[in-house]
Amino acid sequence: MEHLSKIVHRTPLTTSSSVNSMIGKNVFFKMENQQKTGAFKVRGASYKIAQLEQNQAKKGVIAASAGNHAQGVALAAAKRGIKAKIFMPEKTPQSKVEATANYGAETVLVGASFQEAYEAAIREQQLVDSIFLHPFDDPDVMAGQGTIAIEMLEQASQLDTIIVPIGGGGLISGIAVGAKFINPKIKIIGVQANGASSTYNQYHKKGPTSLTRVDTIADGIAVKKPGEITYPIIQKFVDDVFIVSDEDIASAMVYMLERKKTLIEGAGAAAFAALITHSGQIKSENCGIVISGGNMDISKMPHIQALAENHSLTSPV
Repeated sequence: MEHLSKIVHRTPLTTSSSVNSMIGKNVFFKMENQQKTGAFKVRGASYKIAQLEQNQAKKGVIAASAGNHAQGVALAAAKRGIKAKIFMPEKTPQSKVEATANYGAETVLVGASFQEAYEAAIREQQLVDSIFLHPFDDPDVMAGQGTIAIEMLEQASQLDTIIVPIGGGGLISGIAVGAKFINPKIKIIGVQANGASSTYNQYHKKGPTSLTRVDTIADGIAVKKPGEITYPIIQKFVDDVFIVSDEDIASAMVYMLERKKTLIEGAGAAAFAALITHSGQIKSENCGIVISGGNMDISKMPHIQALAENHSLTSPV
């Protein structure tokens, strides 16, 4: 935690009587959309960069990202005064590309998904011998993300469940290990979009564990396959994994914007969407929801609204 305290915010843990009444549980939102760079990713990136020896740091860092990790790496690298080059999918929201560049990183747009950007970044790293900063498959990155769990349980020790979005699995791995170290009885539930459900498929043995394509409004968790380091941790420490539709996610996004005046991106809404959609299956009195980020491309809002309006949970009350 000491490594991060000068760089990252201790984000609020908020409650809402209307949400509690709607869900029938005490719900606590961990507002990582209010984190520096607008997402939790700066935690793992900052912790990883803090661990680099000076001779490693001089080489600079290379990363691949769907957007939020890019900004986290760019900010953390700038704070340490080292170069960062970030590879991002071609469809990355322009707001995320610009924000990454504004933190001082060089950006390269390549490929249709995170996987293609990742492969391009690895090729570049082998050519120039910079340090590759993986968005999820790295113990230091996971440890940095795990500080969310420590904060949540300091802010509300009564939490019995934490619901977490899953892309590559770095966030939920760090949170699961951190939370269960403090309270072994706490339940950790993961959430994926049904258009990017590789971890769900592997966890429940229900489908392909390596997807040929991903398709979801939650671009921050649009990952084709689980992490090699993260998945065994998920298997060991995560109690269940749910999937939600884009309509579920859109409905949660619109609800948070209309009722709570809070803008969150698709990945950031996934955990709340799961609580709304699967509330009957989630046995919890005091449930933590990780709102993982708020870096939404505003130009997509009409599409989000249309999805929500065509959904039975348009007004989830």
